[in-house]
Amino acid sequence: MDTPQDHMPRKIRTFLRLEPLRRRLAWFTLFCLLAAAFGSYALHRFGSLPAGAVPQSTQILDAEGNVLATLAGGVNRQPVKLSEISPWLVKATLAVEDRRFYEHSGFDARGLVRAAWVDVRHLSKREGASTLTQQLARNLYLDHHRSWSRKLKEAWYAARLEQTYSKEEILQMYLNQIYYGHGAYGAEAAARMYFGKPAKSLTLAESALLAAIPKGPRYYSPHLHPADAEARRQTVLQAMLETKAITREQADAAGRAKPAVQPLPEEPDRIAPYFADYVKRVAVERLGIDERLLNEGGLVITTTLDSGMQRAAEETIKRRLPADSKLQTALIAIDPRNGYIKAMVGGRSYKRNQYNRVFATTRQPGSSFKPIVYAAALEQRVVTPSTRFRSEPTIFYYDNDREIYRPRNFNDRYFHADISLRQAIAASDNIYAVNTIMQVGPEAVMDTARRLGITSRLKAVPSLALGTFPVSPFEMATAYSAFAGGGSRGSPLAILRVEDRFGHVLYEAHPRATQVMSPAVAYVTTRLLESVFDTGGTAHRIAGMLKRPVAGKTGTTNSDAWFVGYSPDLTASVWVGYDRGRAITSSEAHLAAPIFADFMETALKDRPPSDFPMPEGVVSVYVDPSNGLIASPGCPKPVLETFLAGTEPTAKCLIHGPATVEETESGHRGGGWWKKVRSWWHW
Repeated sequence: MDTPQDHMPRKIRTFLRLEPLRRRLAWFTLFCLLAAAFGSYALHRFGSLPAGAVPQSTQILDAEGNVLATLAGGVNRQPVKLSEISPWLVKATLAVEDRRFYEHSGFDARGLVRAAWVDVRHLSKREGASTLTQQLARNLYLDHHRSWSRKLKEAWYAARLEQTYSKEEILQMYLNQIYYGHGAYGAEAAARMYFGKPAKSLTLAESALLAAIPKGPRYYSPHLHPADAEARRQTVLQAMLETKAITREQADAAGRAKPAVQPLPEEPDRIAPYFADYVKRVAVERLGIDERLLNEGGLVITTTLDSGMQRAAEETIKRRLPADSKLQTALIAIDPRNGYIKAMVGGRSYKRNQYNRVFATTRQPGSSFKPIVYAAALEQRVVTPSTRFRSEPTIFYYDNDREIYRPRNFNDRYFHADISLRQAIAASDNIYAVNTIMQVGPEAVMDTARRLGITSRLKAVPSLALGTFPVSPFEMATAYSAFAGGGSRGSPLAILRVEDRFGHVLYEAHPRATQVMSPAVAYVTTRLLESVFDTGGTAHRIAGMLKRPVAGKTGTTNSDAWFVGYSPDLTASVWVGYDRGRAITSSEAHLAAPIFADFMETALKDRPPSDFPMPEGVVSVYVDPSNGLIASPGCPKPVLETFLAGTEPTAKCLIHGPATVEETESGHRGGGWWKKVRSWWHW
C-alpha cells in the first residue's frame, strides 16, 4: 500500500528516513549556517563592535586609600607588536589553535558542523570549535559560559573583527590578550616569566611549550603539572609538523630539547593577605560581584582596614610567638563603635598556609565564654556582683535530675569559701560559672549569645558555661564588641565601597548598629571584666603593659589559649594553639594575653586613654568583699562595686563596726567628696 511519503521527491524521502539524531544535526547545521550568513551580512551593514573588555587590575585599598592587594587581572601584561614575537610562537599557536586561520572569515563552518555533531551526539556542549578570532572575541566581549547562543555571538563578533582588522592585527591582539597562567597575560609577559627573555627570542622548543598552556593554564602549567605540560608540548610540535610549519628534523630536535623554565618569582610579603582573601569572599558571596569582574574588571574596593593597626598585629605576633614553634594564632580587631574590621591575622605565615583561623569554628573558647553567661544572668537579675556561691567541688543535676555534671577548677584549685562574681571572674572559677548558668538557664545564655553575634552550634547544657562548644575568634570579637559598645552591636564590616573602573559606585556600606542589650548591663559586665588584671587575676601578668582602661577575659583549654578584650576604641580577639588540636604547655597557655596587651597598646599608641562612659541605670557602692554587704568605715579592704540600679545591696556590714546613714550614702557614686578621694587612691 502506498504511503504519502512514496509520492514525495526522493531527496525528501531520504531525509525523513534519517535517524532522529542525525536529522536533528542536519537541521541544526542548516540553522547555524543560515544564522551565521545572516549575522555576517547584518554586521557588515549595521553592526559595530563594543569596547573591548581588556582585563584591568582590581585594587583592594585600606581605609586611607593605600593599596593592600592587586588582583590577578591585568597585573602582568606587556603588549608588544607582532614583529616582536617569535615566528615560532606564532606558528605553534596557529597549528594548535586554528590551522585554517588564514582561510576563514572569523568562524570555521566545517569546525562548527563538527562541533555541532559532537554536541548533538552527546547531548552536551563538549566541542569548542572556536577559531582564534572567536577566542579573541570571547575574551574581549563575552563570558565563558558554554552555550550554543554564545557560540553564535562569538561568530557574530568574530566576523566583525575580521571585517575591521587585518589577520596580522588580529594575531597581534590575540597574542597580547591570551592568558598563559600565573597572572601572565600575553606572549611577552609569559616569555619573561617562564624563560626570562623577551618573546622575540623564544626558541621553537620554548614556543611549543608556551603555545601548549592556553588550552588549560592551570592544568598545563610547567610549574604545577610538568608532565602534562610536556605531553601537551609534544602535541603542539606534532601539530606543527602536520601543518608543515616545521620539518621532521626540527620537530625531533625540539622534542628532545628540554626548555629551562625559571622558578616563579617569589611573591613579596604584603600586608593583610588573610584580610584581602576575606574581602574577595565577601565581594563574591555577599555582594554578588561576578568573579571575572572582580579579578579583571578594574574595580576599586575600599575597605575598613587600618594599616597601622594591621602592622601592629603582624609585628606583635612575630615578636611574641616563639620562632622555632609550630604554634598557630589568629587575631581580629574590630572598632566597637561601628563594626569596622581594623586588623586581621589568620595565621603565622600566609605563604605557608592560607587557612584563615579567624573563622575557624573548631576551637573551644573556654572561660572566655563566661562573660556571656554572666551578662545573661545580670540581665535577668538572677545574679548581681554581690551574689555569692561556694567554690568547692560540686555535683550539678540537670535534665530533671537524670543527668549529672561534675565540673572542676583548673588544677583543682578552690577557694573552699563563698566568693563573689568579681572574685569568680578574676580567678576564672568554674564552679561559680556553672552555678550561674543553672540559675539563669542555658536557654537564656544561648539567647544572649545569639544576640551578641555567636552563630556556631551551642547546646543547652551546664557545660556551655565553660565554653565547651567551639566558636570562632571572629564571633568572640563580635560578641565582646557589644560590651565595648554599650550594648550596641554593629555587624562586622570589611568593605566600605566598591567602584568600577569609571568611578561609578557599585556598592556602598551603610552600617547599622543594633541595641542587643541595655547599656547598663554592658557597663556592669565591663567593670567586672576589669578584675582579671587585678592581683590574683588570670591576666595580672599583663596589667603593667596596659596604660588605658581595658576589660577582657582569658580562656584556656587543653589545646587552646584565648584572650578577648576591649577598650572603648577597639576590641580584639586572640587565639593561640596548634592546628591539629595538640595539647599546649602551661607556658604556651599564657601567650594569648601578652599578644593582646602588646597589640592594643601599639595599635592605640596615638590615641589618648579614655574611660568607659557610665550610662544611666547603674550605681556604684563600696562593699565588703568578704560578704558583699555595704562596707562600714572600719572595713579593711572595701571594693567599689557597680550594680544595675535596684540590685545593689541594702544591708550594711557590721563586722567591722556600725555604719551611719551619712557614711552609707557616701559609698554611692556621686554621694560625696570622701568617695572621690578613696576612688582616686584606690582605697
